[in-house]
Amino acid sequence: MLTQEEFEELIGDSSKRIDDDIQWAEDNNNLWVKFRAKVMTDSGYDLFIQGSFNAFNNKLSYNLIYRPMGRIYGLDMGQEHTNPDRQLVGETHKHRWTETFKDKQAYAPPDITAPATKPVEVWQQFCQEAGIQHNGTMSPPPEQQLDLFI
Repeated sequence: MLTQEEFEELIGDSSKRIDDDIQWAEDNNNLWVKFRAKVMTDSGYDLFIQGSFNAFNNKLSYNLIYRPMGRIYGLDMGQEHTNPDRQLVGETHKHRWTETFKDKQAYAPPDITAPATKPVEVWQQFCQEAGIQHNGTMSPPPEQQLDLFI
């Protein structure tokens, strides 16, 4: 179990960093492109980031995963979210882990100003707020092709 105090320590850890370039890869169905990157910390937390992007419906997600608990922090764009109290949160929202709701509670973030159609710019804003130093580059997602069968 992750306590709120432990989460705050983890998310506030200023040593979080990614020391590699990030390349998007096509998913099996060609509708999504994804990446996964290890997040290093001086404290030894077992963290990684998963990203996914669908250019056809402008959905973008970046999720910080703490291996023992699952997603502890994330950004979703392109689909509204309903919180446990049934409050509707907009299409751009962040999830921040709590002891009560785990990753199910979301809020509208004021710090994400780039649109989902610009995943590299959104990534930079996400990293800045999440306190993750990216020592590399993120390539733009590859162009996606929609194969239509007649």
